[in-house]
Amino acid sequence: MLKHSAAISIFLFVLSAIFLSEWIVKPKPKPGPLEITYWEKWTGFESDAMRATVNDFNKSQDRIHVNILTVSGIQNKTLLAIAGNVPPDIAGLYGPNVAQYADANAVLPMDEYCRKAGLTADHYIPAYWDIGFYKGHVWALPSSPASTALHYNKKMLTAAGYTKPPETLEELDVMAEKMTVRNPDNTIKISGFIPQEPDWWAWGWGYLFGGELWDGKSQITINSPENIKAYEWVQGYTKKYGHSVLQTFQSGFGSFSSPQNAFLSEKVAMEQQGVWMYNYITNYSPKLEWAAAPFPLPKDQKYKGDFTFVDADVLVIPRGAKHPAEAFEFINYVQSQKGMETFVLGQRKNSPLAEVSPEFYKKHPNPFIHLFSDLPRGHHNFTFAKLGIWPEYQAEITSAVQELTSNENVSVKALFDKVKERMQPKLDQYFQRLKMREAQRVNSTQEETKQKEARQ
Repeated sequence: MLKHSAAISIFLFVLSAIFLSEWIVKPKPKPGPLEITYWEKWTGFESDAMRATVNDFNKSQDRIHVNILTVSGIQNKTLLAIAGNVPPDIAGLYGPNVAQYADANAVLPMDEYCRKAGLTADHYIPAYWDIGFYKGHVWALPSSPASTALHYNKKMLTAAGYTKPPETLEELDVMAEKMTVRNPDNTIKISGFIPQEPDWWAWGWGYLFGGELWDGKSQITINSPENIKAYEWVQGYTKKYGHSVLQTFQSGFGSFSSPQNAFLSEKVAMEQQGVWMYNYITNYSPKLEWAAAPFPLPKDQKYKGDFTFVDADVLVIPRGAKHPAEAFEFINYVQSQKGMETFVLGQRKNSPLAEVSPEFYKKHPNPFIHLFSDLPRGHHNFTFAKLGIWPEYQAEITSAVQELTSNENVSVKALFDKVKERMQPKLDQYFQRLKMREAQRVNSTQEETKQKEARQ
């Protein structure tokens, strides 16, 4: 019995020694890559383009793995997640969200990260860098950029007796009238051009005439003489054709992303559209004979041939993100020429970077990609007002424009005076709240410093 027990003891001792030696000799398993979460809004091929870029980043190193999730209503859900202290590490927002998020202290400034990475304004076309640069700090960096141009139907242009697109706004008005085709009952069958198709930039027509939406300091300027002149031009189309006639005509338009789109179905000969329009033409009307050119300015404007609206979706690091340094590493990858060109080629858009490779242009399917790349570099590019209350201000302008285009007798000046009257107190209150919030932050910081010194 004793021999049997001794044998068992020896066996257990040897077995333990084997396991111990295995444990000592066997290398510790390497930890997997750090998982970070990226929320993005896109679907379809636009989502596929970023997923391909994410996959390239994940394969390029073994320390960080980005998980991308498609999130609808991203601007609101990201704010809720930040408030609940459960934000993603990266969020793909819209350019107009930057001021609102920065003022709310909802995103982290990237200044130090950019400094270490060597990312400066010189790396970008200035218009795109400026979208994420606010009050002296970098709050966001561009992902999907955009610029706009006049898209026109070549066949209709030729049929009207023209060999080139309009070079001034006055020429556009004349050509639009000549390209307009009416039915026997005087309703419109084909429109040469109407400002409200599409109506996405209803807030921005003032820029054509040298107007601004605010003075960059404290004052709403929607009722400036330049803006009034611009919107009297917009209203001129309602006066020319009549609201009821235009309303009947527009009621026959299909949805934007469909073959019944007004431009794709050849109901409208000319319209302002973005670099993305190529994708819809290819998908829904591949035989359409079209071209693009700079949107024309009034003949008395200083600059010619470079008017465009610029915008960009952006990447931010939400406040409370668990892995901000790793999040920026991915954002920085997207800002590289390789990462950015892979991505925007997938979305078939222009690059926001100052330097673009010759291969990018060779591979890009849009025959007018040089135009969309060059326009944002010009003197006459414009974007939304960088204000935390921009959504409300934009809604007020849009409402006023809807009224002036539905009533040819209403005074543009009176409408915009009312917009100024409503929005100026709101802007004043907004700035006052920001001042109070900053004062509270400074007082809190000073109190924390005093307490720390007292403990020492």
